[in-house]
Amino acid sequence: MSDAAVRAQALERLAEHLRGCTRCPLSEGRTTVVVGAGDPDADLLFVGEAPGANEDRTGLPFVGQAGKLLDELLAGIGMSREQVFIANVLKCRPPGNRDPRPEEIDSCRGYLEEQVGLIRPRVVCTLGNFATKLLSGRPEGISKVHGQPLPIAFAGVPVLLYPVYHPAAALYTRAMLGSLQEDFARLPALVAGADPGGAAPDVPEAAGVPTAGAAPAGSAADPATEQLGLF
Repeated sequence: MSDAAVRAQALERLAEHLRGCTRCPLSEGRTTVVVGAGDPDADLLFVGEAPGANEDRTGLPFVGQAGKLLDELLAGIGMSREQVFIANVLKCRPPGNRDPRPEEIDSCRGYLEEQVGLIRPRVVCTLGNFATKLLSGRPEGISKVHGQPLPIAFAGVPVLLYPVYHPAAALYTRAMLGSLQEDFARLPALVAGADPGGAAPDVPEAAGVPTAGAAPAGSAADPATEQLGLF
C-alpha cells in the first residue's frame, strides 16, 4: 500500500472518530461534523476558524459565499480545492457563528494537530485571525501579519505558516479583495520553495481564545469584520 493510501485511510479513521465526538457542548447543537476535505497528499493546507451554517448542513468546509471566493482565489493561481486540503480549527459550528471559546479550541486542537501530522503539508495557509494566532502562538493580528511567511513547527511538523485574510473579510470589505489576491499570488512559489524537511523553530502553544487584533491605522479594516474575528 502506498504512503498516500495509508494517509488517506488514517484520515478517514480520524473522520469516523470525529463524527461521534462529544468532547465539548458544540456536539449537542451541530447538524454534522465538518472534518475537512481535500487531497491527503496536499502540500498546501488551509485552516479556517469554524464551520458556518452551510458547512454545518453539508458537512463540507467552505461551501458558502466565502467558499466560492476561496475557489475563485485558487483558480486565480491555477489550483483547485481538489489539490489542497481545507480544514478548520473547530469541527462543529458555534451557535450563531459566535467566536470560539477556550474550552472548544482545547477540545478540537488535537484533531487539527493529527490532521497536520498525517498530511504533512509544506505550507499551512491560515485564513483569518483565530487560525493564525492559534498556529503561530503569537499575539499579532492578521492585519499586521498577512502575507508574511513564518517557519514554525506545529504538531511536530515543520511547516511554512502563511497567514492571509479570511475570504469573508473581502465579502464585507471589497477593498480587501486585492490584498487577498496579492497574497494568494505568492502561494505557488512558497509551496514550490518551502523545505518540508527543514528545521523550524518550536513555537509556544497558544492558550485560550485568540483575541481579535486591531487593524493598523490606514488599513481597510471594517468594524463588522473585526466583530467576526476576521482581523
